[in-house]
Amino acid sequence: MTQRIGTAATLRRVASLATVVLAATVLSAGCATATRDEAGSAPAPSPSADPKAALLAAVPDDEDPAFRFSTAEGGEKFNGVVDPAARGVELSVSQKNKDPKFTMAMTFRIIDEALWVRVKLTGIPGLHDRLKLPKRWMTMDRAKLSDASEVPAYEGADPANMAAIIQTAGTVEDRGNGTYGGFVDLTANADVRDNFSSVDVDALGEAAKKVPFTAVVGPDGNLTSLTLEIPAAGKQKAMKLVARYYDFGKAPRISAPTGADVQKAPASAYEMLNG
Repeated sequence: MTQRIGTAATLRRVASLATVVLAATVLSAGCATATRDEAGSAPAPSPSADPKAALLAAVPDDEDPAFRFSTAEGGEKFNGVVDPAARGVELSVSQKNKDPKFTMAMTFRIIDEALWVRVKLTGIPGLHDRLKLPKRWMTMDRAKLSDASEVPAYEGADPANMAAIIQTAGTVEDRGNGTYGGFVDLTANADVRDNFSSVDVDALGEAAKKVPFTAVVGPDGNLTSLTLEIPAAGKQKAMKLVARYYDFGKAPRISAPTGADVQKAPASAYEMLNG
């Protein structure tokens, strides 16, 4: 059930790069800145004879309906929707720039290899027009991207890579009421190590091999959250990394933008993503 690691880290890299590119464009153009789930009523899952296998079985797969997800890594957050039946995913992230002061919200929509991007800029009046970036969905040609591997793609029904992380646990404890716990090894392989952009795994030393985690499986049998308790190390403060999957069967299906809501991406969009 594991997949290629990187959705979260890749999205953050792309959004950060795009924000830097836009900020430089704004400055060079001399633009002035503006001054202005509830728990279900069904019974909790019964304790399992093999807690690790039970927990891995609860991770979403291609048979699951559309659902929402979110992750929080330190101060960085992103969210989205996964639709396994459509091989589709929508990923959203927001970045703030201090000088000049503006906020960029970027959303990627992917169905198989098809890619659309929508950008919303706030904080500076008329910024979309000045940067020649439309407010509608933009159809992107991956062949025109300097490094298409850096752009998010549909990688399966586990965008936060929970299965890959759980796999590194030597043992998993069933604590009852759908709650599981144990320790995971962030040094187990390069893929897991590279999944966290705000964690210095090397600085954690031996502690990186035994990071406490708590996972919760909902009454419907779906994994709803995974929390890692990252200890303090050097200049790095202790933090919680939290991934959530929710609204199974309630989230909107992923479909291609149509009509007046979509256009071909202009050159400015490729300049933004290519840096």
